[in-house]
Amino acid sequence: MSHRVVITGMGIWSCLGKNIAEVKESLYAGKSGIVVDPERLEYGYHSGLTGNVERPKLKGVLDRRTRAGLSEEAEYAFMASKEAFEMAGISDDYLLQNEVGVIFGNDSSAKAIVEASHIMEESHDSSMLGSGLIFQGMNSTVNMNMNTIFHLRGINFSVSSACASGSHSIGLSYLLIKQGLQEMILCGGAQEVNKYSMSTFDALNAFSPRMDEPTKASRPFDKDRDGLIPSGGAAALILEDYDHAVARGANIIAEVCGYGFSSNGGGISQPSDIGSTTAMQRAMDDAGITADDIDYINAHATSTPQGDMFEALALKRLFQGKRALISSTKSMTGHECWMAGASEIVYSLIMMQNNFVAPNINFEHPDEYSEGLNITAKTVDMKVKTVLSNSFGFGGTNSALVIVRASHEAKGSLRSET
Repeated sequence: MSHRVVITGMGIWSCLGKNIAEVKESLYAGKSGIVVDPERLEYGYHSGLTGNVERPKLKGVLDRRTRAGLSEEAEYAFMASKEAFEMAGISDDYLLQNEVGVIFGNDSSAKAIVEASHIMEESHDSSMLGSGLIFQGMNSTVNMNMNTIFHLRGINFSVSSACASGSHSIGLSYLLIKQGLQEMILCGGAQEVNKYSMSTFDALNAFSPRMDEPTKASRPFDKDRDGLIPSGGAAALILEDYDHAVARGANIIAEVCGYGFSSNGGGISQPSDIGSTTAMQRAMDDAGITADDIDYINAHATSTPQGDMFEALALKRLFQGKRALISSTKSMTGHECWMAGASEIVYSLIMMQNNFVAPNINFEHPDEYSEGLNITAKTVDMKVKTVLSNSFGFGGTNSALVIVRASHEAKGSLRSET
């Protein structure tokens, strides 16, 4: 028996805002969250551009022992997860009495590793490291901390798949619930933003050097794009079996209807229009829809010359001449890396709930690849029913998700509006 999978809660902590309401305002206004960080330049970066993500203040919210084991990205994930559970109507008592799983995308936890190395070099004594750094430095830092804080007793693992990690975490959660193996899963993606986490990307000259105009530096699909801008934070979603959601009277936001994936099988940093096309088509096939049914595509496009080109080729293959509007919210956020696949689902859900499509800001001059695509540089007021969201990552990993808007006629009701 195949189970339907719905979204009943979501949370966000990003450079666009510290909750759903703040992020909605930024998305609608086309407001960029990108700044220049002087500390990065002092550290030795060629580009000091970054998403401006505020650290949450957790003293008085979590006890000292718990805070000591939280990595930066786990702090963000806690805030996003807390908001998601609250929206879903999930109380502490519910979590103690029921089995809920957790799957997060996270494969960067540099700060704790670098700090531990510095302590060892200075003290030559491992006892000086304390107990918190081990839990901060593991790839599973987000999962282990969310599991502990929220008393989660279901599936529990991290997805480490570069910039597709957040999307794959949602896709895998969807499959587990669809197969009847779990009734509810907290899933999402998280990304640290500190100076230690991105220096190796900077070494590749992957970042835009456009520091004189930070808010115009991220230019997905634009002819004058010259590199991505690193960013981060966390996004969280509550995925749930449809019948379970209805039985507890949950407010259903949307339905996850399709998950597509592929691998490029080529160079470690080489994008592929064929791999991208395969993931998108597989997601639509899984959802039982065609390109004609898609209202909006949240593109992966990171503002790199090569990556955007290959995605544009793939989008043209499937969507040229179709009605779907396209934008990359990375034009406002920068590239949120391991979090991006999850945050972009949250951004798309916000658009669904508020009847608009957010703009691809800084899209001023199409190149030969983006020309002819239905990319919107301005906010468009419209009903958004069906969304395709793309996420691609180093190592040739590709993920695509299809989500369908829920009817708001009654609590617990859901019908396809495609």
